Amino acid sequence: MSGSLWLKPPTSETPLAAIPRPRRERATGRPPHGTPSPAGAAGAGAAGPAAQPADGAAPDTGGEGARPSGGRPPAAAAAPAPTTPPPAGGGLADDPLDELARRLDGFVAVAVHPDEIAAILESDGMTDEHIRLTYGRADSFSLAEDLYARVERRHPEPSAPPSGAWHSELAGCLLRGLVFALPGLAYVLAAPLLAAQHGRFGLPAGTVPMLAGAVTGWVWNQALSHRAYTWLGLGDRAAAARALLTGAPAGALAGTAVALATAAPGELPAAVFAAGQSLYLAAATVLLVLGRERALLGALLPLGGAVPALRWDLPDVLRAGLLLASLAASVALAALVLRPGVRRGAAGRGGPPRAASLPYGLFGLGSGLLVLHAGVADTLVTGAGAVIALTLSMGPAEWLLHRFRYGALTRLRTLTTAREFRRAVTGTLVLCLGGYLTVLLALTLAATLAWPGAPLPTLPRLVTLLLIGTVLWLGLLLQAFGAVLSAATVCLLAAAAQTVHPAAGPLTAGGAAAVLAALTCALLVRPTAHRA
Repeated sequence: MSGSLWLKPPTSETPLAAIPRPRRERATGRPPHGTPSPAGAAGAGAAGPAAQPADGAAPDTGGEGARPSGGRPPAAAAAPAPTTPPPAGGGLADDPLDELARRLDGFVAVAVHPDEIAAILESDGMTDEHIRLTYGRADSFSLAEDLYARVERRHPEPSAPPSGAWHSELAGCLLRGLVFALPGLAYVLAAPLLAAQHGRFGLPAGTVPMLAGAVTGWVWNQALSHRAYTWLGLGDRAAAARALLTGAPAGALAGTAVALATAAPGELPAAVFAAGQSLYLAAATVLLVLGRERALLGALLPLGGAVPALRWDLPDVLRAGLLLASLAASVALAALVLRPGVRRGAAGRGGPPRAASLPYGLFGLGSGLLVLHAGVADTLVTGAGAVIALTLSMGPAEWLLHRFRYGALTRLRTLTTAREFRRAVTGTLVLCLGGYLTVLLALTLAATLAWPGAPLPTLPRLVTLLLIGTVLWLGLLLQAFGAVLSAATVCLLAAAAQTVHPAAGPLTAGGAAAVLAALTCALLVRPTAHRA
């Protein structure tokens, strides 16, 4: 199995905090409805494409520190003057609230709750004193309610998806799932080369250094891919290549060092294989982040020699040659696409802090350990089938994440109340998660039937596998919306509990799935979570 399985683009979705938060609650003490959640490091807001104002939302023109003394808004905001002179001829003065409604018409018309308008007013620099003197309202919330009542809702119709987008998007995600799973054939080719007499912890010989190197690669490359996607989101592809150029070799060295440090006497062949595995993970990270899935698929074609190796005993020289050919092709292609990063000055501006990528590395660690636990079974065949199914399911999982996102945005633009939106998005979430678990179950049964003599998984193992799949999919969904720290914490705690008490696998996975489901429902059924 390849650790590149977890190189999900962390910035492919809109962050949660896309709308400014009102600075205080209403006078009645009721908290503002639909305010964004501060949970987690933002996937695209903190370290990804800079958070853009939502469709129809006012850009943030400055916080409290940017307001001039006296409570007047900045000049760039073009807010109405505190007083309106009487018109010539003794006529009646225009209502300043009507003028404000005309000025903010585009913003107010698409708001799903008055609190969104209150946030816009405060970001515009309006203080409560200014609002009382100019508009005769107590505060920004009262003014927002009046504006919300005056302006008719005009949510734009959802744009039709591009021609063939459904099928082309699905094809791309399935391709990624395939390149995630194909590296698992390397273990089939290398099995006779790694044979040894004694293993540790009840595992086959050589397993410990290979797992140690793989887990190190998962953590490092998940964080590295996040930082590279950050640069891509900022429109600086050369800087992304520069980050990969420096980070990928460092990750390969780290994985190799850990594998050698954990190798016992007699496990040197496994440590050498783990070093090659670390080098491949670094190269695959580069190709996947830069969108070269087809090139990576071509580099993995020599591993197809593992298919006849399942039936016939291939010479060791041929096995080693196929492994080296695939590894060399991956590294060469990665070096080729990294040429823009070699240019001087390609790193561009400073970029986000590196610490922002740490939660993504922790999520890679937790999810990777859960997959390893799924692969520990009574027989090697049963465990391998579970890992193969989980790995192949990552392609459909990514596509279903896109479908959830598109469905939520469609309902945001067509529904008029927050209650209708919550109900519709909850239904979409259940359908997408159910679809993923159906795919995972089908892949598990297919992998079992395709393996000669493989026993069908028992009901407890099947339930545990589906619960782990639930944890992974919901974790990826929360990560895509910026709540990566919450998802990483839950996955790490579940992996740690399952390591301490392996027999409690179903209970541990079920608890983690329940917590992530509660977090998802709390964070993603609110309209403000999907404003873009």
